[in-house]
Amino acid sequence: MRYAVLGTGIVGRAVAAKLSSLGHEVSMGTRDAKATLAHTEPDGYGNPPVAQWLTQHAQVRLVTFAEAAAFGDTVVNATSGAVSLKVLEAADAANLAGKVLIDIANPLDFSQGLPPSLNPVNTDSLGEQIQREFPLVRVVKTLNTMNCQIMVDPAHVPGEHTVFVSGDDTEAKKAVTELLGSFGWPAGSVIDLGDITTARGTEMLLPIWLRLWGALGHADFNFHIQRAH
Repeated sequence: MRYAVLGTGIVGRAVAAKLSSLGHEVSMGTRDAKATLAHTEPDGYGNPPVAQWLTQHAQVRLVTFAEAAAFGDTVVNATSGAVSLKVLEAADAANLAGKVLIDIANPLDFSQGLPPSLNPVNTDSLGEQIQREFPLVRVVKTLNTMNCQIMVDPAHVPGEHTVFVSGDDTEAKKAVTELLGSFGWPAGSVIDLGDITTARGTEMLLPIWLRLWGALGHADFNFHIQRAH
């Protein structure tokens, strides 16, 4: 399978590395590949520059957003939520049409400082905005309620915990659930919340997730839904 991972931050890198390790062909999308490769300093979070990361993940190709989207059979949106729509526009709707788009992004709004708020929120979601803007794309919202280490290695947190999926296309959600299984997520840990409007709920988990991060002092945790038998 060929995957396009849009975004070169820590989330995009984690997902791209996992997909590559599973034998998939992966192209990572950025706005300007040459400019991205020219960066020699760590990013704002202390992560090494992309060029250095790529030396350890030689099977991953760095290309433009449009080139990545054209290459991938499935597209992963691992960009900052504030720029996701612009990035997908740069990827070109024609390159995205008919494909499953796994949306991991959250619409964090830093305009009023920290902690960030959400925009949109409550009556809309980033997942819905993407689906409206790109109606020929099969959007599945998932993995946005945990840190990237847990996304690709659920055993990083001991015991049972939960990953959610939201989307209008049943077959797309089935394909994404199978991919989650290859990441190590047991079928019983995956909860299908329903159509893409349910992405509002998972995006609105971010405020409590951020506060838990602050209270615990680390991000090595996840939500678990305990159901009565």
